[in-house]
Amino acid sequence: MPRAVDLFVNVGALRLANPIIADSGTFGYGVEFAHLVDLNRLGGVVVKGLSLEPMAGAPAPRLCETPSGMLNAVGLQNIGARAFVAEKLPILRSYHTAVIANVFGCTVDEYVEVIRILEDADGLAGYELNISCPNTAHGGIQFGSDPELAGEVVAAVRSVAKRPLWVKLSPNVTDITAIARAAEAAGADALTIANTYQGMAVDTQTRKSKLGRISGGLSGPAIRPITLRLVYEASRAVKIPIIGLGGIEKAEDVLEYLIVGAMAVQIGTATFTDVAACQNIITNLERTCRSAKIPAISRLTGTLNANSA
Repeated sequence: MPRAVDLFVNVGALRLANPIIADSGTFGYGVEFAHLVDLNRLGGVVVKGLSLEPMAGAPAPRLCETPSGMLNAVGLQNIGARAFVAEKLPILRSYHTAVIANVFGCTVDEYVEVIRILEDADGLAGYELNISCPNTAHGGIQFGSDPELAGEVVAAVRSVAKRPLWVKLSPNVTDITAIARAAEAAGADALTIANTYQGMAVDTQTRKSKLGRISGGLSGPAIRPITLRLVYEASRAVKIPIIGLGGIEKAEDVLEYLIVGAMAVQIGTATFTDVAACQNIITNLERTCRSAKIPAISRLTGTLNANSA
């Protein structure tokens, strides 16, 4: 009988059954997929971003297919933190998969208040801060585009959050290592790298955007090589764990992210073409590791051959 592969990984204080995590924004609140996917097979689920008050989101159309990818402009539609605690979290508690709440706001106070609401509820394994949001108190500049602002919001949340704190970084910056170091110094337990890339698509007949907004976030396999580089650079700049995110479709993609420095990964756009993408990747990951004689997947992290760099 083939020997079992150890897929367990430790992301800071969180021990996950495997490195495959469903990404925020592509997997709803998790409960919507429970009849299609065995949630208990997943290493974790990051729920749809939660704000202080419910948000209606962006006008349609919200999605647009691109070569080897997709643009989205959903506008962070969500039911709000309080409704999530009342309606979704009780269902999620019945699963043993790690549930991470993605949190965002337009001011530091909003981030803190959302965390306070979630801190009073049972069933969450940790938080993921989306700092790619515009800071209305500073003229609309994104929290994640400035090391000082990134450090400010992470430190404020850290002061009230008792659970593990992940910070999701934006790739739309000149030097991601500066933001990574700022988040680490402010108390982040791990970094998610990275959010989507800003992009556009135009209908040449109408000369209008193919989205309800002028631009949106580019995701999918087209971005994987770029994000791999960001993960590699950040992993050399910080000591905290990194979760890689961007364009993962198969087991080999996961191994790439681990080799360049990630401890775990998140699966996003692949779920749009295959609702069971996360579960299938886990199955294939085990087979791939067994075939490659990798007994414990956690040993792959940061093993890039220096001669190839």
